[in-house]
Amino acid sequence: MSNVTRIMIVDDHPLMRKGIQQLLAIEPSFFVVAEATNGIEAVSYAKKVYPDLILLDYNMQGISGLETLKALKKDNCLAKIIILTVSDNKQDVIAMINQGADGYLLKDSEPEELLANIIKVLAGQQVVTEKLTAFLNELDQEDNIREKLANLTKREQQIMQEVAKGLSNKEISESLHISEGTVKVHVKSLLKKLAIKSRVEAAVLYLQQPK
Repeated sequence: MSNVTRIMIVDDHPLMRKGIQQLLAIEPSFFVVAEATNGIEAVSYAKKVYPDLILLDYNMQGISGLETLKALKKDNCLAKIIILTVSDNKQDVIAMINQGADGYLLKDSEPEELLANIIKVLAGQQVVTEKLTAFLNELDQEDNIREKLANLTKREQQIMQEVAKGLSNKEISESLHISEGTVKVHVKSLLKKLAIKSRVEAAVLYLQQPK
């Protein structure tokens, strides 16, 4: 039984749970150990049946899929967690991936594609339905911006904020009560750290940072 993947299905629609179970039955190594109808049941069952994989719906009555995911992670659940949902909303995808979901798949995927993606997740890959992968690229870009801005000193961040307002070095020096020469040094330093060449690029980067 060591090659069996223990799976828990979490969905508040009985017909959907049955359909998912029938799909999983195609793969001989998949074994459904529990079906939860809501987030509370999911968290409780996870502690009892120790699934290897959880297929979690996003939109459920009561506790949402996002809150369920957070609760499972807080409980140090070791299962791979795939969001299986009808929602192709960008913010939903980003929220779930940011909270540690291993995959985000749509319920209208072709059965063969769905099974193949589940197997990829079990092999350690992070998988998102193909038409949603652009959202992951945006997430990578946001992480890159965060990383760059985190390398700035507190003073450089202050000056970058003023640059983003379109202020000149002289105006920044008056605003922050430092010499114009000091402002120039900091501007040069932050441009180098951010690997950009102009104040305009700095302003754009500042305004693009994730809120």
